[in-house]
Amino acid sequence: MSGLIAIIDYGSGNLRSAEKALARAVSDGGLSATVVVTADADVVRRAERIVLPGVGAFADCMRGLNAVPGMADVLTDAVRRRGVPFLGICVGMQLMASRGLEHGTHEGLGWIEGDVVRIEPRDPALKVPHMGWNTLSVLRPHPVVAHVAGAKDTHAYFVHSFHVAPARRSDVIVETDYGGAFAAVVGRDNMIGTQFHPEKSQAVGLQLLQNFARWRP
Repeated sequence: MSGLIAIIDYGSGNLRSAEKALARAVSDGGLSATVVVTADADVVRRAERIVLPGVGAFADCMRGLNAVPGMADVLTDAVRRRGVPFLGICVGMQLMASRGLEHGTHEGLGWIEGDVVRIEPRDPALKVPHMGWNTLSVLRPHPVVAHVAGAKDTHAYFVHSFHVAPARRSDVIVETDYGGAFAAVVGRDNMIGTQFHPEKSQAVGLQLLQNFARWRP
């Protein structure tokens, strides 16, 4: 496989950590793709795969994305019209939803029907934000998480206070439990998103990134 994997720089996200992890995943997999961090919409237009990271409040991230000249339009054209493989990470995944309900109601990209809502653990001893390692439970097969099902170590690293609540159960690929189950991975067609940080999730995360780099929806 060859081509360009673009990590979108819109002022939010662990950009260098994601870049380093993706580059390692590509190298370990013997792939010839080039990983770049970019705020240039023209670079994203030419990319074979697109990654949207995100850290912070939903509304701030959405404003940041819309503030990059031409980026929102190019992203929508690439992912929704041309079917370019897309990976959203943490808030980058949440932006795929219809709306974010953090500090008001804010429109998302609308690629996955549903809202981004606050975590409400049933156990009051569980603190929010949810921060740390949690087990992943695969609900349906998907090439990007094929290594998770049946693996001995299925833990991934989470840091968040909100999560995506998809309107369609079929859009949930992987769940985790933190005083109640919620989506850890969502996806449809050429789109996939992780609530956890694969770049911080050691072997499980690196394999997921490598799977994404190979994925041909």
